Amino acid sequence: MEGVALTALRSVMFRVSQAAERAGRDPTRVRVVAVSKTKPISLIRQLYDAGHRSFGENYVQEFLDKAPQLPEDINWHFIGHLQTNKVKSLLASVPHLAMVEGVDSAKLASHLDRAVSAIGRQPLKVLVQVNTSGETTKSGVEPTACLDLVKHVRLGCPNLDFCGLMTIGMPDYTSTPKNFKMLSSCRATVCKALGIVEDLSELSMGMSGDFEKAIEMGSTNVRIGSTIFGPRDYPKRH
Repeated sequence: MEGVALTALRSVMFRVSQAAERAGRDPTRVRVVAVSKTKPISLIRQLYDAGHRSFGENYVQEFLDKAPQLPEDINWHFIGHLQTNKVKSLLASVPHLAMVEGVDSAKLASHLDRAVSAIGRQPLKVLVQVNTSGETTKSGVEPTACLDLVKHVRLGCPNLDFCGLMTIGMPDYTSTPKNFKMLSSCRATVCKALGIVEDLSELSMGMSGDFEKAIEMGSTNVRIGSTIFGPRDYPKRH
């Protein structure tokens, strides 16, 4: 009998395909990142053994504990706000880190650029995080500052590979279509200004509660946690 997480992943992949087809899109152009924060290595391994390769973590220390114990061909994504003082340890401990979602300041971009150069790895793929909801609790640059940050990454950080934009929608899911539309608009502005083909610039938007809508609105990267792994097990803080 297969595990609950694997059954859930298969259900998610089916829903992704359905959403893409409704929008007339190729389902294979949508990446599903299984966000495994607070979840044990055994569950990640179960999905890995079934063929899944894209996983994401949000907490640096948890990432540093898990990644060395898992296969090196996992496409790891760091998702969310990354503190500059954690950059070196993250890149040193997860040398096969595939992408950072997302870069939310020029300072962080420069730190990442220097750290990648220092360890001599391939350029690191990054997404610029945009705060499309205007919530003060969310990281990300204001939409009006998005182009300047992308320019900094593209022109001032030769060890970073700008791949697109990411955002986190509103928690009530009723406003997320506006947020997703805003991110698409930011991409159009960036691509026009910098001569980038829009189809080559990713949109990372959509999580457990809204990923189907996100895909219908053009998302190329969805970050699914609780729908695959179940409710998160946050440790009690004393």
